[in-house]
Amino acid sequence: MKRTQVLIVGGGMVGLALACALAQAGREVVVVERQARDGEFPREPTLRVSAINLGAQRWLSELGGWVPTDRSCQYHGMEVWDADSFGRIAFSAASADLPHLGTIVENAVVEASLWQAAEKLGVTLVSGVQVSAPEFHEQDVTVQLDNGDLILAQLLVAADGANSALRAQVATPVIHRDYEQHGLVATIRSTEPHEGVARQVFLPGGPLALLPLADPHSLSIVWSLPVNAAKDLCALEASEFNRQLTVASDNRLGLLECISERVSFPLTMRYAQEWIYQRQVLVGDAAHTIHPLAGQGVNLGFADAHLLAEVLNGLGTLNGQWDQQQLQRQLRHYQRARKTAALRHIATMESFHQLFRPTNPLLKLARGVGLKVADQLNPLKDFFLQQANKLD
Repeated sequence: MKRTQVLIVGGGMVGLALACALAQAGREVVVVERQARDGEFPREPTLRVSAINLGAQRWLSELGGWVPTDRSCQYHGMEVWDADSFGRIAFSAASADLPHLGTIVENAVVEASLWQAAEKLGVTLVSGVQVSAPEFHEQDVTVQLDNGDLILAQLLVAADGANSALRAQVATPVIHRDYEQHGLVATIRSTEPHEGVARQVFLPGGPLALLPLADPHSLSIVWSLPVNAAKDLCALEASEFNRQLTVASDNRLGLLECISERVSFPLTMRYAQEWIYQRQVLVGDAAHTIHPLAGQGVNLGFADAHLLAEVLNGLGTLNGQWDQQQLQRQLRHYQRARKTAALRHIATMESFHQLFRPTNPLLKLARGVGLKVADQLNPLKDFFLQQANKLD
């Protein structure tokens, strides 16, 4: 039997960041990840990327888990426009007195960096194993691993993703909204350099994001589409896909060529109504998922982990044990604060999703006017950028 203060199930970006933050404060932490891991950086580029904002980047740097620059791209500008419309808004880091607006980086690279940081901090890392349903007791929780090991922890953190098995095993009610869209992801090359600008165009079927990578002509795309349209595009011959992608991008970066496989995944909003169950707490995608059109999903998860680490590290212990009442009080504080933040983000994404879906000419005109007016109000844009780059 292994005894620990905190058992984190899920070795993704959010779970590992939380583990590092707790270990830095001297907490005993075990992380269990079902996928086999060795902490090595992927040799070949991977498809799933995230836009890490400045607040999250600073925190990851403090944890020792930030990434090498040759596998990431700082972006200094953003352009958003409505297809077939005059509506456009642009942001720049310089105008808001920021060093940059964020960093586009592969999820797998961040995970490898945090895995190595966790090892250095003394976190016990177990990979390639599954966990059984936990048994909850008044002072602790017991989890059996499928390799025969038994772990007894004072707190179990469910960081096991959008389809969290731990959340399901305790029958936590979840609000669910199917956007009836898939996100198509791929890596592409452009004839024109991206110049460190993240671009997004709102199309009738959904937004297309063009995210700059380290190479000045390489980008990652996230294209939100109706389910059948996404499947059809994935099945297209390369030349026809490239043509349709170039047209969809309004030719902003010249001719576009897909240089990877094309993969799509369903877009769904989830919101767990309760984040605490006895000595289990939810974090990251296990607690909430949002539409990717603003790229804030992982930053929302990092903010969860940041606050949870803060409240746990602030707790005193007696003979290494947390007081049950104090622990529950701090967990409730975490739940209140982060549920509020998650609801705010969900409502914002839902508003954007609904605003840019209608094809009514009057609504399209109103969108165009709104974007044009907002583009001319620098204080409003600067406020938006400052808020978007907080760890909140």
